[in-house]
Amino acid sequence: MILLKTLAHTLLIPGTVLVLVPYLLALRDPARAAVVLNTWTLAGSLWAVAGVVIGSWCTLDFMIRGSGTPNPLDPPRFLLHRGFYRFVRNPMYVSVAFILIGETFFFRSVILAIYSVLLMLGIHLLVVLYEEPILRRRFGESYAAYCERVPRWIPGRRAA
Repeated sequence: MILLKTLAHTLLIPGTVLVLVPYLLALRDPARAAVVLNTWTLAGSLWAVAGVVIGSWCTLDFMIRGSGTPNPLDPPRFLLHRGFYRFVRNPMYVSVAFILIGETFFFRSVILAIYSVLLMLGIHLLVVLYEEPILRRRFGESYAAYCERVPRWIPGRRAA
């Protein structure tokens, strides 16, 4: 059941935000050159693949270790602090940034770059104003301690 709910969520939300919208924006970008195999498309592909790997790994952690899904309506029941969650508190959103960077490079699209910046700003506000307060209430002191040890976005930085 968790697998089906996760697949449905992944197709609906990330499928729209990370595949459909960027593709439609890239097609409409007048500055976009034709996609050809070059340094930009190779770099973009590597960023995007890294993002997909990180996001997939985290989704599996949500299902297996957290007993939940990435959907906010069916979140993990246990605080995750293994895997990529040892390095940053929000590796799924970091994977989103990697995919968006990859798509921006791949399509060399100014419109897609603007979309990516605005989306990541929105995600940052969602995390700070909504998700973190909920996690503090749900997991209490263990989440507070986790926040002190692990940075929100960038590995190796002081936790905020």
